[in-house]
Amino acid sequence: MKPVWIVDDDQAIRWVLEKALSRANIPTRSFVNASEVSAALKLGSPSALVSDIRMPGTDGLTLLKEVKEKYPTLPVIIMTAYSDLDSTVSAFQGGAFDYLAKPFDINEAVALISRAMQEPTAEEVSAQAAAPAVLATDKGMLTQSASVAMQEVFRAIGRLAQSNVTVLITGESGTGKELVARALHSHGARSKGPFVALNTAAIPRDLLEAELFGHERGAFTGANALRRGRFEEAGGGTLFLDEIGDMPFELQTRLLRVLSEGTFYRVGGAQPVRVDVRIVAATHQPLEERVQEGKFREDLFHRLNVIRLRLPALRERREDVADLAKHFLAVSARAVGVPVKRLSEAAVHALSQFDYPGNVRQLENFCHWLTVMAPGQTVEVGDLPPEVRAAKTSATRIGSGHDLGGNQTWQELLALDANVRLSRSEPEVWTVLTRQFERALLQSSLEVCRGRRVEAAARLGMGRNTITRKLRELGMDPMGVDSNA
Repeated sequence: MKPVWIVDDDQAIRWVLEKALSRANIPTRSFVNASEVSAALKLGSPSALVSDIRMPGTDGLTLLKEVKEKYPTLPVIIMTAYSDLDSTVSAFQGGAFDYLAKPFDINEAVALISRAMQEPTAEEVSAQAAAPAVLATDKGMLTQSASVAMQEVFRAIGRLAQSNVTVLITGESGTGKELVARALHSHGARSKGPFVALNTAAIPRDLLEAELFGHERGAFTGANALRRGRFEEAGGGTLFLDEIGDMPFELQTRLLRVLSEGTFYRVGGAQPVRVDVRIVAATHQPLEERVQEGKFREDLFHRLNVIRLRLPALRERREDVADLAKHFLAVSARAVGVPVKRLSEAAVHALSQFDYPGNVRQLENFCHWLTVMAPGQTVEVGDLPPEVRAAKTSATRIGSGHDLGGNQTWQELLALDANVRLSRSEPEVWTVLTRQFERALLQSSLEVCRGRRVEAAARLGMGRNTITRKLRELGMDPMGVDSNA
């Protein structure tokens, strides 16, 4: 078996991966920089390459390009502590097998590397030229994200950007569906073409048809000249149809025809108009239910639902709140013309615990409010908007009797009054009770966080490596693999 090559200037990362892969009976070979890999590639290739993206000298993306030129089918996994959209898209456009954001779960990393090793070899498939790592700048989207959920969104954008396939973006209002649509456009082959956005719920029913398809002169009262619709305006580019679930039923038939045949008629027109447009649609409504209710055409649903991309609600990625708030405070300060305000640690914690029914848009509004209303340069908890201060925090406060979000206090979880009985004959009472307490604490935190270790660790005030070690010590880690990187 050929070894897996690990390239990272961080000795700790190399050691953790080496140890974990060794336990999985996968041989490894480690390198400190890309130059060492380039020299080794002259003598042979590995079964898979795992490389950091930012290293002294040659970076990981340049190494990726070099590797793909020599070994097009060699699976390359790119690692980085800088979890941003640009590097994710660049990695996929450069031909990476996958993208691994630090800190990563070591069990998931081993599983990913194992899958990469199963990829066909150069002898099994014909060599293909690597895609050029060309990246368009996306200034409209905050690309930095620590959450696993958003990393999956970044991966999807990286895979979909160069395609013309229709994409359906779902998610609650305020999650940033249009920003993702713009990212798909700006990082794709149509980036030089127009991006046209239309909220179908914001246009009156009797005007929406002409808005979409345009009209001929004299088609109706007031139509004094020919007008091109949004489909024609988006020719060669992307048309983003927001709130597609609210489109009138009778217009859905016309939209289906355009998607099927690539042609349409202007209102009052007799000649078909052919368009080359990529459709990205979005909705906050469950389209399957609207199909069952007879409010949305089933054939149109299947035509739109080629690739579905779900955006997580902000409450599902609380670890992003601090960075998002910092970004919005800076944007708001520039707009108002005042110095940027900063959040105290307690204020960040309070904002992170709020559930945000309005999602990212609501957090942005909070930051605008703070820029204008907060009295000092440092925002304290007492300066936060009333709805944040009034909300009950779901953060864990050990010993205070506050709940984890599931209506159970720590005392109830342990049932101290009913079940804990100290006995002289019981050895190591402190050790036994401490382990019971830690087990209940970890179990409940993971249940509340739906198994997400990073979020559970943050709630408990410990590091990701610490929670993994504790789980292993208490026999709660079924994989039994060492700490997270």
